Amino acid sequence: MRGKQAPRRDIDGDPKYNDVTIAKFINYVMEEGKKNVAEKIIYGAFDIIKDKAKQDPRHIFNKAIKKVSPLVEVRGKRVGGANYQVPFQVRGERRYFLACNWLIKAATDRKGKSMAEKMAYEILDASNGEGAAAKKREAVHKMAEANKAFAHFSRSRSK
Repeated sequence: MRGKQAPRRDIDGDPKYNDVTIAKFINYVMEEGKKNVAEKIIYGAFDIIKDKAKQDPRHIFNKAIKKVSPLVEVRGKRVGGANYQVPFQVRGERRYFLACNWLIKAATDRKGKSMAEKMAYEILDASNGEGAAAKKREAVHKMAEANKAFAHFSRSRSK
């Protein structure tokens, strides 16, 4: 690796709720630098959630993230000419990133009218442990469980 690693940047809270997790989620939704569009999508989704659930949308969003976040994932590792799917524990930042990405992908794949509506319904489903994003988490956990026998490959050997 050349040069030094880029420093971690602190993200300010989002304009409406002053919440860092929501600001990060908006950044993940953003495409081609159009933050205004991403904010409209997320805040529109939060308004729909407020109407449907009659609760604070931040609470439901955090519950959805918690239910979609994976605890373990599998990574490919080459050992002696064979590739093994080795289960690894997921760090906190990556856990949040995966949960957000799965929510966004599931919302994009949904049939519906606007992205805000699709996002709102996916977040509501995820908070109840349903929906495509929650299924993705279960699939990742099943894969890790099936490959638990190769967990000893996760520890690196020092010579």
